Amino acid sequence: MWSLPAAFSPLLLLLLLGQTPPSRLQSLSTMKLRLVGPGSRPEEGRLEVLHQGQWGTVCDDDFALQEATVACRQLGFEAALTWAHSAKYGPGEGPIWLDNVHCVGTESSLDQCRSNGWGVSDCSHSEDIGVVCHPQRQRGYLSERVSNALGPQGRRLEEVRLKPILASAKRQSLVTEGAVEVKYEGHWRQVCDQGWTRNNSRVVCGMLGFPSEVPVVSHYYRKVWNSKMKDPKSRLKSLTKKNSFWIHRVNCLGTEPHMANCQVQVAPAQGKLRPACPGGMHAVVSCVAGPRFRPLKAKPGSKESWTEETRVRLRSGAQVGEGRVEVLMNRRWGTVCDHGWNLISASVVCRQLGFGSAREALFGAQLGQALGPIHLSEVRCGGYERTLSDCPSLEGSQNGCQHDNDAAVRCNIPNLGFQDQVRLAGGRSPEEGVVEVQVDVNGVQRWGTVCSDHWGLSEAMVACRQLGLGFANHAIKDTWYWQGTPGAGEVVMSGVHCSGTELALQQCQRHGPVHCSHGAGHFSAGVSCTDSAADLVLNAQLVQETAYLEDRPLSQLYCAHEENCLSRSADRMDWPYGHRRLLRFSSQIHNLGRADFRPKTGRHSWIWHQCHRHYHSIEVFTHYDLLTLNGSKVAEGHKASFCLEDTNCPTGMQRRYACANFGEQGVTVGCWDTYRHDIDCQWVDITDVGPGDYIFQVVVNPKLEVAESDFSNNVMRCRCKYDGQRVWLHDCHTGDAHRANTEHSPEQEQRLRNNLI
Repeated sequence: MWSLPAAFSPLLLLLLLGQTPPSRLQSLSTMKLRLVGPGSRPEEGRLEVLHQGQWGTVCDDDFALQEATVACRQLGFEAALTWAHSAKYGPGEGPIWLDNVHCVGTESSLDQCRSNGWGVSDCSHSEDIGVVCHPQRQRGYLSERVSNALGPQGRRLEEVRLKPILASAKRQSLVTEGAVEVKYEGHWRQVCDQGWTRNNSRVVCGMLGFPSEVPVVSHYYRKVWNSKMKDPKSRLKSLTKKNSFWIHRVNCLGTEPHMANCQVQVAPAQGKLRPACPGGMHAVVSCVAGPRFRPLKAKPGSKESWTEETRVRLRSGAQVGEGRVEVLMNRRWGTVCDHGWNLISASVVCRQLGFGSAREALFGAQLGQALGPIHLSEVRCGGYERTLSDCPSLEGSQNGCQHDNDAAVRCNIPNLGFQDQVRLAGGRSPEEGVVEVQVDVNGVQRWGTVCSDHWGLSEAMVACRQLGLGFANHAIKDTWYWQGTPGAGEVVMSGVHCSGTELALQQCQRHGPVHCSHGAGHFSAGVSCTDSAADLVLNAQLVQETAYLEDRPLSQLYCAHEENCLSRSADRMDWPYGHRRLLRFSSQIHNLGRADFRPKTGRHSWIWHQCHRHYHSIEVFTHYDLLTLNGSKVAEGHKASFCLEDTNCPTGMQRRYACANFGEQGVTVGCWDTYRHDIDCQWVDITDVGPGDYIFQVVVNPKLEVAESDFSNNVMRCRCKYDGQRVWLHDCHTGDAHRANTEHSPEQEQRLRNNLI
């Protein structure tokens, strides 16, 4: 294809050819579209096109449904519902880039359609076209990112940082106050404070991971500035005279997720003839860190703010500040449908949780599905709401949302420098190796290894998150086959015990003086990390609906007795005479994560059980227990994963794992494994239990042997009433399904999981 120099306009080209046929536009895949206008939603508005760094409109002449369909698909929606002529979404500004657009309907981009050519139009802005797309996103269109949402300056305004000025601010590990610096075309510039507003500060703080901003003591900073300007040797004084030192003007609404979405003027309109910041100084911003990132000496938030925070949470995210969005309504946690989900609403969630603005709003259950209710849909936040519940929305059940529409978010978080205090060495890939940490030893920062005594999946999860590598696949205790960094082989951290929520290993409990039973060398702690993990959740409703009692003859329980599925008193019975009373139920375990759930070990180490004639790939896959109301165990059971398989999968999804013919074991993403009530060991032996009120508890993956993205939903509990002849289960729910303060602390949870109470 031949082309003319850029100086030739489309109109001049048509005149040279002596004809005016419709033309096919070039730059097939680089064209950007957006929908804007007063009161517009993400899926509807005035259609605007980015060309030569400037946004312009499209004329409504000849524009119809097939043209709207192409535009909607290009914007990431499945289809167009209709179009709107005569500037229904308000008249635009700037050029009218396209007129007489003709599409077949199969094009992947509007610039593949025919038109008069760029800027060739006989229209006015009263004829600007609007389109209404179907709110359902395309399957491949999984998120709205800041980088995709930037305007024409988005290619140039890259990062923002705060440069501390006060001596006290320079000593802080987390910089929350300082002069604003913007990276523009690869170079850092300072921003002129003339016309600077709190809205601008709010956007800057949001980008840096802070939920809010506070006013600055400006006269003090002005005093410091003036003193530097009076110093003839001051390098700052000479720099301020150059326009290349300044960003001239910034004007934000305060709801933007990135400064590039604001109106930004890099230099004065007259170019370099006028100074960019006459008589001004650099803009100074002071941000407020969220509760999780404040120093320990800071006062915790009030009880009211904590209660408000716990009404929204993030689940199954690989990093801090990301996950599936869940809200608490009517004492039940539920999800948010991605219909209408965007960066502004996602930013309200992020700020509510103590993070900054959102850098990505995710659609299509990209961070996993939930099992419970879908509470909200069509969430329409303005950006200044304190909580997600303040935003207008619909009930999730009103427009056909399913859990494959669960919305998620990735928030901006502060940079605490923890990622620079840990590294992996010796692995076959960057995601695995010996864990080496930097700690203070007698006032000197030193690198060394971590003792593997008590090293487990919770500690490995913290290490992988600190490294920015997602979840832990394995916690490795013997690393003799990995060579560490020379000079960093000494153990500098031992007795590490993490709850799993810490931001860094340095925040976990550990020994004062280092004490490691096997010393340094080949038994240092190691990890293998992954960016996705499984997530097992028990269907609590099915347990409640299928529970019943059975008095089963001992003659039918030999195999179950061999596999320790009966209470200890069964050992003293006169076999095969008598019976055991069993609380039976069905369990359906869903994998709602983003990776298949596989046994920890390979087939070579699975255990063969001759009586039932099957392999156990995980010796204890679930605990079944009956507890008193204060948590004391009165009866127990357990389930070995003798047949970990895809019992069922959603329509259109293929079963991958089946135990038949000694096949591979596992649970595919989206599928579920069902243990029916009528199979051996699918019970709790309550022969020795008297009538009363109890708690029935099921714990999946109780020893945390296999990595999951979320362990908080592995425990299911029911209220149980037993009158000596009949049993009732009610209020069955997973451990994360209700209000947080009705559940146990992490330490209590761990004791309950492992039957230690």
